[in-house]
Parts: sequence; C-alpha cells; structure tokens
Amino acid sequence: MRALPSPLLVVTDRHGHARPIVETVRAILKGGGRWIWFRDTDLEPEARRRLGASVAACVRAMHGVLTVGGDVALALALGADGVHLGGGAGPEAIAAARAALGEGARIGFSAHAPQEAAQAAAAGADYVTLSPIFPTASKPGYGPALGLDGLSAARAAGLPVVALGGIETGRIAECRAAGANGVAVMGGLMRAADPAGAARVLQDAWRAAAPLRS
Repeated sequence: MRALPSPLLVVTDRHGHARPIVETVRAILKGGGRWIWFRDTDLEPEARRRLGASVAACVRAMHGVLTVGGDVALALALGADGVHLGGGAGPEAIAAARAALGEGARIGFSAHAPQEAAQAAAAGADYVTLSPIFPTASKPGYGPALGLDGLSAARAAGLPVVALGGIETGRIAECRAAGANGVAVMGGLMRAADPAGAARVLQDAWRAAAPLRS
C-alpha cells in the first residue's frame, strides 16, 4: 500500500471566502498542510487553467503536493503530482490517467460506496476518497451518509481511504479509529478566518487520535 503524502487532503473552493484562493492555499501550507487538491471544476477550461497555474506555483514554491481534480491534461500541463478522478470514471479512465501521468503519479478516485473502493483498487488507483461519511451540504446528491461502518468496509479494498464529507475536528478521532488513512476537508479550511491555524488544529487532532488496531 502506497502511503499518502499527508493525512490531511485540502480541497479547494474559491467560493469559500472572499480572499483569493491562492492566499488561502498559501496560508494552509504555512500551517503545515501539504497536500492540495485543486478542484474548482465549475470554471470554464481556460479560467481554470490560469487559476490552476497560480495554485501550482504556490504549492511548488512551498514544497507541497498538488493533485488536480478530474482533468488529466490539466494535471500534465501544471506539472501536478497526480489527478483525482470523479466517481463516474471507470477502470479505463484510471488506466488512461496512469498511462498519461506515469507510474510515479498519484491517481485518486472518488468512491461513494465501499465496493467502489475495491473496483478502484483493481483498476490501479493509489487511494480513494470515500464520501459522504457524515451529512454535509456540499455532498447533497450522493445519497445517505456512509458513516464509520462505510469507512471500515472500504478498508477491505487494500487502498488508503480518505474520509470526506462532514469532517470536523471533533470527528477526526473516530474516522481514524474506523480505519481512515486520512481526512479531506474543504469548507472548514476554505471558509476559515485563519486557514493556517485551522490546518494546524486538524493535523493536531489527527496526530492525537489513535489509529485502528489490526
């Protein structure tokens, strides 16, 4: 099992706060956050490329790890460390991403059920996000919350599982105890008045939590 670059996966959302997204990303990196998932998929392609280039430059300058959501060509153009494919992507898309980005790239997949994690593993993905773990306004269309039992079941896939959806500081310990290898957070960081401080709090909560005992 390939280790994650960080137990905290930071998901971007330029709508989260009035400040420019690059400022938010820079603050999170200063706060110890290392792994940035550039999402913002609602932008038209050229605008997304321009914003992605600014985010990528910031991440590179601060020695972080950049994942691009859903666009292999953009990941290549930005020199990203990997791509995160949406739940609609099949095994062929995972294989195509691997062929385009190379063996060293990190290929992620958005799973919304434990069996989808197993399918992603069989197709060659490096990790999955599993969502929604808890109820969340940002994931209204993906069915009921999977809960901690969903996390535990997804571990059988043999891939690192990142818990996504409704992840707050007070829930990190139970996610880690259920077998999560990391947590993904968007709103709690993008909307924070102090993104650096919020990143530190989340990482401290992870470090303080007890991992699942085998």
